[in-house]
Amino acid sequence: MTEPTPVTRFAAVLRADNPGPMTLDGTRSYVLRAPGSATRVVVDPGPDDAAHLDALAAAGPVELVLVTHRHGDHTAGAPGLRERTGAPVRAVDPAHCHGGEPLHDGEVIEAAGLRVVVLATPGHTVDSVCLVLPDDGRPAPADDLAGGGTRPGDAPPGDGTPGDTRSDEAATGGAGSPSGTTVLTGDTVLGTGTTVIAQPDGSLGAYLASLDAIEAVASAGTGRATGLPGHGPVVADLADRVRAYREHRLERLAQVRAALAALGLSAGAHDAVEQVVARVYADVDPSVLGAARQSVAAQLAFLAQSDELARRPAHGGPRAPRHDG
Repeated sequence: MTEPTPVTRFAAVLRADNPGPMTLDGTRSYVLRAPGSATRVVVDPGPDDAAHLDALAAAGPVELVLVTHRHGDHTAGAPGLRERTGAPVRAVDPAHCHGGEPLHDGEVIEAAGLRVVVLATPGHTVDSVCLVLPDDGRPAPADDLAGGGTRPGDAPPGDGTPGDTRSDEAATGGAGSPSGTTVLTGDTVLGTGTTVIAQPDGSLGAYLASLDAIEAVASAGTGRATGLPGHGPVVADLADRVRAYREHRLERLAQVRAALAALGLSAGAHDAVEQVVARVYADVDPSVLGAARQSVAAQLAFLAQSDELARRPAHGGPRAPRHDG
């Protein structure tokens, strides 16, 4: 039976066998505990796969199960893991809680000898959270492939354009110094590629604000904060990755604006999604064409809101979203 592989002082990873264009080489479940703790915390049980759930349960007594967001590749195995371990399952969405209370932004959870801080990061989904381990303090091993890293040739997630693919070296960031902070990012920040923002559950405006929140946490220490993503290899410099994500999103917004102008369309036009996809994502791999449509829909919704706010009187009116450039 496969065992979780340590990636930081407090975290070990177990990769599910569910590879695909949107899951990379599989969903990553994490097993957390402080050295010497008799119990474990599992983050994102993954798919309803008996072998995967058996391996998580065998990693040690499971005290608590936490979920970063509602998507089935992270949550479908939660009931089965609860059956195997008796541990409560907690998520922001009550529909994905089993014997536990919903998670709340800013909550500090004490379990398995650890402090785990809940950071609300909506955008990929409305219920997305990151889980912060402020006391971790060890960077990931240089070779994360032994712990289930991305295999050469795996397809990236995101909007499917060549510019979204980043090499494993860029994803892991090379060797770095410990910062004392590790952040489990779910699908908000990935180890390779970019995150899908799908309307109506996803929101680009909320996502950009969440990147700000993650960067603030990742930049608070004296060294690099480590990111443990739901898919793809460890991110050794989380703040740097977040800045790259923001730059990428703003570049995409500029491309979509330019496409709308060239097409003579408004962001709210009924056929804008298909026309913009055809113009901006002409070379997209068919396997991720749906993700490209979702990304464009989110970008158009953001631009439509920005344009609406910009038309309102400045006096006493709300400001346009800060990231609309």
